[in-house]
Amino acid sequence: MPKQTTSSDYDTIIIGSGAGGLAAAICLSRAGQKVLVLEQHDVPGGWCHSFYLNGHRFTPGVHYVGLCGEGETTNDLYRGLGIANDLVFFRMNPDAYEHVHIGEHRFDIPANPEEFAARLGERFPKEAKRIKKYLGLIRKISEQLYSLPYFKGFWQKLTIPYKTRHFGKYGLFSLRRVINWHIKDPLVKNILNIQCGDHGVQPRKAAFILHAALMFHYFYGGYYPMGGGGALIKAMTNAIKRHEGDIWTSQGVRKILIAGEEHKKAVGVELENGEQLYAKRIISNADVGITYNQLIGREQLSQKLQKKLEKTIYSCTSLMLFLTVDMDVRQAGLDSGNIWMMPDKDQDTYYDQAMNSDLQSDAPFEGMFISCTTLKDPISFDGKHHTLEVITFIDYKCFEKYTDEDAQRSSEYMAFKDHLTKKMLGGLEKAVPGIGNHIVHQELGTPITNEYYINTTEGNVYGTEKSLKHIGPFAFKAKSEIENLYLCGASILSHGVAGASHSGVATAAEILGCHPDELKAPQDGQELRIYEAEDATNYPDWMLKKIEVKKARLASKEGTATAR
Repeated sequence: MPKQTTSSDYDTIIIGSGAGGLAAAICLSRAGQKVLVLEQHDVPGGWCHSFYLNGHRFTPGVHYVGLCGEGETTNDLYRGLGIANDLVFFRMNPDAYEHVHIGEHRFDIPANPEEFAARLGERFPKEAKRIKKYLGLIRKISEQLYSLPYFKGFWQKLTIPYKTRHFGKYGLFSLRRVINWHIKDPLVKNILNIQCGDHGVQPRKAAFILHAALMFHYFYGGYYPMGGGGALIKAMTNAIKRHEGDIWTSQGVRKILIAGEEHKKAVGVELENGEQLYAKRIISNADVGITYNQLIGREQLSQKLQKKLEKTIYSCTSLMLFLTVDMDVRQAGLDSGNIWMMPDKDQDTYYDQAMNSDLQSDAPFEGMFISCTTLKDPISFDGKHHTLEVITFIDYKCFEKYTDEDAQRSSEYMAFKDHLTKKMLGGLEKAVPGIGNHIVHQELGTPITNEYYINTTEGNVYGTEKSLKHIGPFAFKAKSEIENLYLCGASILSHGVAGASHSGVATAAEILGCHPDELKAPQDGQELRIYEAEDATNYPDWMLKKIEVKKARLASKEGTATAR
């Protein structure tokens, strides 16, 4: 029989264990609340979880994180959550944390905005002054955006129009419109806009302020957690447990329990097995479409919210190829920096064509994001095998016919996956020639994979589409119209690992009646350890020992196999 109670078992139940849900759980549990996190997958983490294929680790949603340096916001966030001491990050190649491949053109983005401007200006001297002005605008817009929550009191708020004048001037324009005002050369535009892949929206639809904030997030480079995203999740779950919070995996939620007719109130959840759990409040870290359309049901919502949901557009979905190879990828030109690859054409045109391309053709994919995790995280390299995560965006419509696939996939679906894998490898060969001859293991994740493991609407990767219609004041709110029901995650405040985490803190602050900065104020004794992915000179002994042990295990395994 399902459990039936009339009193609250918990102060807060959190649905979903992505970075946002776990950040909220840390803040609430250390404030003394009895917190339960429910996760439908068999491991916590959402997009940030790690998994293993033939002993090699992959993380679908963590490829790099910005602002991890001393005194920067992500560093302060992890110190404030009390998890910094449990984390180690590697700084990706500071001379080229992003490698831009546009057709036959190559450009490396350094982890320094002044150097970026100088390098780009030297390559395109006719655009040098405009490039410097544009990157200066990116900085001003971002700094003004981040300053908004700190205007307090009547007199300070009076100064907002002046102190945020750049933000106000460009706040309602698309990226395409603003960059066209400043930059003339099409190739320069494509280089400056290459990180559109980090929000999945082409320039004509992307909000300029969102893209500016994203570029600013990586102005000083990218960092990768030792142990992949799973290490970040482990640090967060350990913090929750230290504060006596609970995390239950393999516990899907069937619905959110709502009481009242006129004045609706969230009172608990019903699990897939029929068990009912009650709480004073509910936080959904699930996809907003899943939350409102399935867990609550539109009949429980106001007409205004129903109309908003009808107009909501979700971000693009993806194909993600997980590869293990036995080749010297450094000799092939790879390092710890990402590779962004796209054809030499207008970026809006490319996105439109990519979203509407004929996936049945044999033509290789032209646009990709390529990440070598064993170079970003040297500890994970066994001396022989490298792991790569290769991503391309597609339209979900191509997979609609497979939405009813169960755990036992159909032969038609598997054949389609094999075909798409060949298209992915064809594109990858352009960036890493010969890699196809060195594949030890390959696995392709599709939109159906995203739905199955992450439970996102149409397999989306960034929550709601990051266009002007879905960000800032137009985004879904942390506090819902239903009493005691809150939301956090990629569709609420911001997307990405850091954005979702900040969202969880902001939602917890809403519940606790304080400012988010109070919850993420850096704690004394907490320090985020950072080492260079490209230089082992300063690695501590314990780290060097880990590297040697991993290599020794492979050598022993191969020696045993040879002896047999």
